[in-house]
Amino acid sequence: MISEPVSGTASNPDADGVNAPELQAFVMALFFIFGGITSLNDVLIPKLKELFTLSYLQAMLVQSAFFFAYFVLSVPGGMLVRRIGYMRGAVVGLLTMMAGCLLFVPASASATFGVFLLALFVLASGITIVQVVANPLISLLGAARTAHSRLTFAQAFNSLGTTIFPYVGSLVILGNLAAVNAADLSGPSLAAYRVQETRAVVHAYLGLAGALAIVALAVWMARKRLVEGRHDDVSLRSSLALLREKRFAFGMLSLFLYVGSEVAIGSLIVSYLRQDHVLGLDDRTAGTLIPLYWGGALIGRFVGSAILRKFAPGKVLAFNATGAILLLALSMTMAGAVAGYSLLAIGLMNSIMFPTIFSLASEDLGKRAAEGSGLICVAIVGGAVIPPLTGQIADASGSLATALLLPLGCYLAIGGFGLWAVRQRR
Repeated sequence: MISEPVSGTASNPDADGVNAPELQAFVMALFFIFGGITSLNDVLIPKLKELFTLSYLQAMLVQSAFFFAYFVLSVPGGMLVRRIGYMRGAVVGLLTMMAGCLLFVPASASATFGVFLLALFVLASGITIVQVVANPLISLLGAARTAHSRLTFAQAFNSLGTTIFPYVGSLVILGNLAAVNAADLSGPSLAAYRVQETRAVVHAYLGLAGALAIVALAVWMARKRLVEGRHDDVSLRSSLALLREKRFAFGMLSLFLYVGSEVAIGSLIVSYLRQDHVLGLDDRTAGTLIPLYWGGALIGRFVGSAILRKFAPGKVLAFNATGAILLLALSMTMAGAVAGYSLLAIGLMNSIMFPTIFSLASEDLGKRAAEGSGLICVAIVGGAVIPPLTGQIADASGSLATALLLPLGCYLAIGGFGLWAVRQRR
């Protein structure tokens, strides 16, 4: 146990990091929490799609409402964290997440899809601030030379959350789908049915709200564990100036495409596996397979944290992007178990992409790490753009396999960034 406050590179950008096991454990816990809550959207989408009789495009608005928060809050979040510090910024983010969870109560009571979207936006706003804190902080708490590996290892705890939460969520939320078809109801009976069927959703998010309150209290009590400098010279103009750096700008684009692709594929898993020519599963059984997608990322991140100590991150990124492209092509052109499990295996290829793209883009930012993290997190808005576009392609073509062409194109560009980064390093 550390008995004295730890001074990190937040106040000394030239230092080689600080060995603070307690703080590293705290950051990894944050990764676990926001990763798990984000992945619950994959379970929530088929639930709301059935209750509100939505098209694929409309159902994907769940992801749009959630990930649009990154576009709105990332830069202000980075500026806030730079002003008040990492630990206090984490508390603000956790309390905002708790407020978003509590909004599921009026969303269920009103039985209105729009109120659910509002609750998701507020929840994601808090996650945005927490992510702005977590990504640069784990890089700063250690030697600069191992930042890629350390961030990948921390992201493994994100994947642990995304593996556990959907499985439990599918049992709690999708397990309560009734035999009644919402399309056959109308008026007061339809509203009553929606209220009844969303109770499981409310209970799940109320439990999360309680857990978040406990974590926020623990972080507040430990807020003095890290001695940080305060920076008042922060403005939107100075943050946007980072886009003049080619590496940073290309990295932001790649992160936009990566998050959009990962979220689009995860959102379609239940519907994809339900198809007769794939696995022909029911909603609940298909939902219990979602952890295979996120579990692949979990395994890949633990393995990748070791691989990135031996191989150039750009090369590893290009290799994984190629693997994702091949698996997508296999799933789109085959049927049965091959089509289903090759789609789920893309999670393994996704494993190192977020931390590698993030760390490649934000190398050498020094004291502007929090500011840069806020700006680059704007790119996570890809989760609000790519999924509905994918859904629109599915609606227009009548084929989920055809819709996967969009994520495939995104992985092509990501592979290009990896190769570009290798050339730049040389």
